[in-house]
Amino acid sequence: MNRLATAHGELQLPTFLPDGTRAVVKCLDAHDVRACGVDCLMINTLHLSSAPGTSLVKALGGAHAFMGWDGIIASDSGGFQALSMTGGGGQASVTAEGIVYRDKHRGPTTLSPEKCIQKQLQLGADILFCLDHCARADATPGELDEAVANTIAWSRRCKEEFVRKTESFGADRARPLLFAVVQGGNDLNRRRRCAEALVDIGFDGFGFGGWPIDSSGTLVDEVYRTAELLPPDLPLHGLGIGKPEGIVAAFRAGYHMFDCVLPTRDARHSRFYRFEEGWADGNLDARDYYNCINIGTERFARDRRPIEEGCDCLCCRRYSLAYLHHLFECNEPAGQRLATIHNLRFYTRLMERLRKECA
Repeated sequence: MNRLATAHGELQLPTFLPDGTRAVVKCLDAHDVRACGVDCLMINTLHLSSAPGTSLVKALGGAHAFMGWDGIIASDSGGFQALSMTGGGGQASVTAEGIVYRDKHRGPTTLSPEKCIQKQLQLGADILFCLDHCARADATPGELDEAVANTIAWSRRCKEEFVRKTESFGADRARPLLFAVVQGGNDLNRRRRCAEALVDIGFDGFGFGGWPIDSSGTLVDEVYRTAELLPPDLPLHGLGIGKPEGIVAAFRAGYHMFDCVLPTRDARHSRFYRFEEGWADGNLDARDYYNCINIGTERFARDRRPIEEGCDCLCCRRYSLAYLHHLFECNEPAGQRLATIHNLRFYTRLMERLRKECA
């Protein structure tokens, strides 16, 4: 599939969703993000529940109006963050009711499947994700069984709450899409059990849940196997898949949507992505079609060239490597802004290249 219809327009596939956790892509405003060619952002339900609160966002017109964004918004369920944001140490736990965690503003809080859906609908997102249970990377077989059982049960409850809350939607409010997340760790049989149960419940799309990258930085086998377990006519989201080579491999395996903090986080740490000459007609299966540079390196201090010849982003059209080096040396926020603009445009150009394979 190469398009996905949403309440805020058609989403061209494949696509990369920048990290907009707290209703902002760090260092950029909505106009900057749009100018990079981005159509869809990923915001986080848990963080926005904590501050400023999803009820307040709803009262202010929903996430689109709140952040001045006229594109498409997907909302992460927040389950992964509820389990990991405190750093573990017993500060978060899982029950049949949901995930119990400590909110810094509200104290002990339970994120249930029903609350997860209610909060995402308050945000007004176009694509919602069911609450899932992501087990530890080194989980025991028993822990994986619990994670799969919870994910299935919670997804069913999410679907029931979603249907209840959206059955009155009419011409004045388009129904959002609901995705479920397949868990099961590194065990294919558990992933098959989870996928089959979720397909039976019925969703608009599915995501790969868990840990998609191994210690060497490459995709784990389960990413490929999970895609084979799901309907080929529905969109698949590779949650947390962000390296360019990982995106290409996952796209070839059947995934259509990707999100990760990598390009924006690297930009803030002076790392720029750039394509090699001839990349647009070359082989994207090989890692050598792009490289990364660190603008803090002294060799760029007198370099008049842009980051990448042929890139049409604001950064490359107007500024030299020498100037960007200077901005980072001075710790000027403008440097992080320009770096983020370039890296996001790198990713959207990669998506445009992959879309040609679907044409």
